[in-house]
Amino acid sequence: MKSIRIDTHETERGEITTYELINASGASVKLSSLGAGILEIKVPDRDGRMADVVLGYKDVASYFYDGPCAGKVPGRYANRICKGHLDIDGKVYQLNINNGPNHLHGGPENFSNKIWDCEMDGDTVVFSLESPDGDENYPGNLTVRVAYTWSDDNVLKIVLGAVTDAPTVVNLTNHTYFNMAGEDKEGTALDQVLQLNCSRYLPTDDNLVPMGEMAPVEGTPMDFCEPKVVERDIKQDFPALNYGKGYDNCWVIDGYEDGDVHLAAVLCDQQSGRVVEISTDQPAVQVYTGNWLEGCPVSKSGKQYHDYDGVAIECQGMPDAPNHDNFPSQVLRPDEEYRRIILFNFKTI
Repeated sequence: MKSIRIDTHETERGEITTYELINASGASVKLSSLGAGILEIKVPDRDGRMADVVLGYKDVASYFYDGPCAGKVPGRYANRICKGHLDIDGKVYQLNINNGPNHLHGGPENFSNKIWDCEMDGDTVVFSLESPDGDENYPGNLTVRVAYTWSDDNVLKIVLGAVTDAPTVVNLTNHTYFNMAGEDKEGTALDQVLQLNCSRYLPTDDNLVPMGEMAPVEGTPMDFCEPKVVERDIKQDFPALNYGKGYDNCWVIDGYEDGDVHLAAVLCDQQSGRVVEISTDQPAVQVYTGNWLEGCPVSKSGKQYHDYDGVAIECQGMPDAPNHDNFPSQVLRPDEEYRRIILFNFKTI
């Protein structure tokens, strides 16, 4: 690591700390204690020109309660839980509803809207948060930790961790929106090329809650097993695309085994040559093509983002897993530690 810049920002809801990590090549990552979020990632194109490839806002306080959850860590449970229904060991909890009839990203006061404690541990930025028993009606006191490390070869490592004093559920991810041409690019990110190491996806109802099936992608517009321009099939008449006005779906990562890190996704802007390879030990990846970005806060470059300007690629446990016994369990018990890894590896072609 070449240098680290730390700043504080006073807001009506408290002091936000930001960290800018600059590596030996000059590529950088900026992080925020609000939502343990990623504010920017500046990486070179094939000719060495730097650009910020992460969607975000001009004012750090604009990240409070933003609809897109841009760059942040939602929780306790990322994605949807059907009707907020949670049953752990036969005890039923009613989680707060904030997405139609369902519970999304941990509820209205979820982790993405909290100012986390923060510190440096060597070259690593560590954010931590205490979620009390009953927080959004989840059981157990939960201690959460998110650690970011930025390497000289342009790899951002995210380690997500949690411990609890009572049985609960945890599903953590990072909700960054990528536009590999640069966040200030004119036009959408739909012309970029996506590949998923996923031969199955989770069909949903019209509220985007999985119905329990893991369906093959072959022969459908959900097939990204080979590199494909994101917009190629996005307007097809297909239930998943009709429900979400584009892609907002979860894919099952091929070869998943608990604790093993696998390549999940590759996103490439062919014009600039910028590529991000995303690897994880999580079982699934949600791809959201920014279908409802219109009206979010003013961007870092002073413009208004529009629908489809960025693509979120969220490595996570499966949505609504607590209500589907055939999905990998997201239950965390007091004698266990939740620990998941996400790697964003930036390259050029």
